[in-house]
Amino acid sequence: MAQFSNPVLPGSHPDPSVCRVGPDHYLVTSTFEYFPGLPIHHSRDLVHWRLIGHVLDRPSQLPLQGVRASGGLYAPTIRHHDGVFYVVCTLVDGTGESGNFVVTATDPAGDWSEPRWLPEADGFDPSLFFDDDGRAWWTATRLVRPPGETEVWLREFDPARLELIGDEHVIWRGALRDAVWPEAPHLYKVDGRYVLLTAEGGTDFEHSVVVATADTVTGPYRGSLLNPVLTHRHLGRDHPIAAVGHADLVCTQNGQWYAVLLATRPYGGYYYNLGRETFLVPVVWEAGGPVFSPGTGRVEPRYDVPDLSPHPWPVPPQTDDFDGPRLDPAWMFLRTPEEEFWSLADRPGHLRLRVRPESVTEPVTPSMVVRPQQHPSFHASCVLEFEPAGPTEVAGLVLLQNDAYHVRLLLGADREVTLVRRVAGQDELLARAAVGEGAVRLCVEAVGQDVQALVASGTGDWQLLGEPFDGRVLSTPVAGGFTGVHIGLYASAEGRPSGSWADFDSFTYRGLE
Repeated sequence: MAQFSNPVLPGSHPDPSVCRVGPDHYLVTSTFEYFPGLPIHHSRDLVHWRLIGHVLDRPSQLPLQGVRASGGLYAPTIRHHDGVFYVVCTLVDGTGESGNFVVTATDPAGDWSEPRWLPEADGFDPSLFFDDDGRAWWTATRLVRPPGETEVWLREFDPARLELIGDEHVIWRGALRDAVWPEAPHLYKVDGRYVLLTAEGGTDFEHSVVVATADTVTGPYRGSLLNPVLTHRHLGRDHPIAAVGHADLVCTQNGQWYAVLLATRPYGGYYYNLGRETFLVPVVWEAGGPVFSPGTGRVEPRYDVPDLSPHPWPVPPQTDDFDGPRLDPAWMFLRTPEEEFWSLADRPGHLRLRVRPESVTEPVTPSMVVRPQQHPSFHASCVLEFEPAGPTEVAGLVLLQNDAYHVRLLLGADREVTLVRRVAGQDELLARAAVGEGAVRLCVEAVGQDVQALVASGTGDWQLLGEPFDGRVLSTPVAGGFTGVHIGLYASAEGRPSGSWADFDSFTYRGLE
């Protein structure tokens, strides 16, 4: 039988949530400080996914200015009811609006509404459940006391007025004694019983999935004797898949159950540069509860494909030549742009970035577009035309974990290319070299955690810039936070005003496995 490979969404796609409408499945994931927010992926077979847009793609919907690294959008949930799609989410540590909100749309690829902020809904990781009696319920998690004691609460939700009504019910405080971060609650009704699925143990190595059931929606909920029903923390840090948790369930039109969940793929030791990715796992029901990955009880790298007609989408090209009228939806910005600093029209066939004072070393919105690293071993390169007008003006490639941990490969004044690694907020110059006039090609390649930079003038041969260096500083266990590495095209005057621009003729990304 044909098989599929995990993860089904590689690269930084954490906190997945899924819903089905007829033969179509729709999935959203967290995006934290990146704009546009909450990508929507569509699938007909649960294996092949295509990006069809973002839930929050207008600046008015998503005020991310000044949000810290790994602040912003946490843990969305997508649901469909009576012809309407609902996404609920939390904006964490916003400098303007903050907290829980709901948005709606009749077409998931179309325009979503402005957020309806719910100040009465405290906590994070919200979810919606539409019962078969016509009532809807909101669940979320809130901190009871540090360092991670939380509780899951429930309250009725009015889908017409988009507000919470009725009394509040605390329904869960964790499966294990002294459990930390019981979170990500999702409710379902299976064979007449209510099933509460949550995560527990934090979002790293100790992550897990737990389940509880009840006869009524408000409880009491009783934890399964099998809890945790899925975890990899007992497999050790050398296991190729780790940090399993934050699951959401979906039933196909053929009656098969699956879970989407997050996990990591450490490499070069317990280091994961790709962040938390979306995996797919089969589920069966026994004694009223879900059994994840029956037969092995762990997330496997390969499974038999679902009993659905295969529906692959066209494979995106490895090279973006910037020939279209708008940016490919895979590109994102760091926080919400307050002005349009990019153009595909000023010089057709090129992405033009304005050189502005904002720097990637600060929690701002620099002139930069990014997309996630998706393979442990990869090639990323660009073709750049740039004539700096001042001593601080630079443009080129960035491997971004956050403002304090990243790598910059940039062309600057006097036609000099510099390779800088930033660790814990301190820059380290790794190499520099002069290049000739005209177009410059810049490249970063990684084979696991061994990373090297290359540079070429015009159509000349690639030349190694400096020595290969260790990429572990870009991993989440070193740099902290909740995101994976993003690869960016960048231009800046590093704090000074400028009227210059940088033209990128193309960008190429491909895996090297």
